[in-house]
Amino acid sequence: MKNQILRMLTGTLAFIASGTVLADEWNMRVGVTDISRQVYDLHMTIFYICVAIGVVVFGVLFWSVFQHRKSKGAVPATFHESTKLELAWTIVPTLILIVMAIPATQVLVQMYDTGGEDMNIEVRGYQWKWQYKYLDEDYNNSYSFFSSLATPRSQITNRSEKADTYLLEVDEHLRIPINRKVRFLVTSEDVIHAWWVPDFGIKRDAVPGMLNELWAIVETPGIYRGQCTELCGQDHGFMPIVVEAMPEAEFDAWYATKVSSEIVRQETMSKSLTHDELMVQGEATYGTYCSSCHMANGEGVPPVFPAIAGSIVANGSRDDHLSLVINGISGSAMQAFGKQLDAVQLASVVHYQRNAFGNDVGDVSQPQDVINLSKGQ
Repeated sequence: MKNQILRMLTGTLAFIASGTVLADEWNMRVGVTDISRQVYDLHMTIFYICVAIGVVVFGVLFWSVFQHRKSKGAVPATFHESTKLELAWTIVPTLILIVMAIPATQVLVQMYDTGGEDMNIEVRGYQWKWQYKYLDEDYNNSYSFFSSLATPRSQITNRSEKADTYLLEVDEHLRIPINRKVRFLVTSEDVIHAWWVPDFGIKRDAVPGMLNELWAIVETPGIYRGQCTELCGQDHGFMPIVVEAMPEAEFDAWYATKVSSEIVRQETMSKSLTHDELMVQGEATYGTYCSSCHMANGEGVPPVFPAIAGSIVANGSRDDHLSLVINGISGSAMQAFGKQLDAVQLASVVHYQRNAFGNDVGDVSQPQDVINLSKGQ
């Protein structure tokens, strides 16, 4: 019997020791912002209070069972009520809740204090990607882009080994400067999503027609990953978040380059592109936005995702084809890309579909055609 008790005690101590070593893996992460550290400290404070309550309650319970067992001749007390006891178990929990509520309220007030920001970024959820738009008045031109899953399809279908960043990598990171207060305006274009970066200690729902606010001041350069945490459809798990915090000077130089590129891109809207230019741009756009459904070879997965190769749409009226891509088909898997892609991307991807995969319509789609069609001309 003694040997069994010793083995149980040894196993228990070993378990506690291993738990101490792995505490960082099991516990909430500390994060890289002041808010995330406050959340972590609050979490630990509440945790220790709960542990203390558990020790007291179960300690009294086990002591009572042991001390008042039948073998010792204990006789149950007979009473109907105890005013002192009832006051105690009402007042003591109330005081405990107040002690817990004060620091919790302070942290919540800090989390919702979005004023005094240095820059603003709009975060808009789509099925299933994120759009980011820099809104600062300090810059002459805003810059926006879509951030989509970059995990290779071969990993998703188990045809190749999964990377450490499986389902957590995107084609373009959201970049922010360190040591500046960044205010995020979170909304959605279609269904409810949720924008969550654990290392920042923040999360907000992205609700269509509403703007939810949150903020972060990141102190350490690095790449921080998150995910959509609201079940938003079949590809809910395929819309990760990657934020790259950069030194301030490096961020300013990067942003200036992006603004210059945006100016050049806007100028191309009024230009006519050659067949080769449209095909190069169209192939890139198709690979990013269309190939996951219609496949890289254009064969699709009928009947849900029809083929582009030899399709009636791709070989029919160009304007009807453009309209389909811009407006989508309500109630189907074909979403509207009119708000997701610019005129150059829309024109080029339609031109590519009509002149690839064995299709050879021969007509040309220009950005101006998209603009005219959008205006109803």
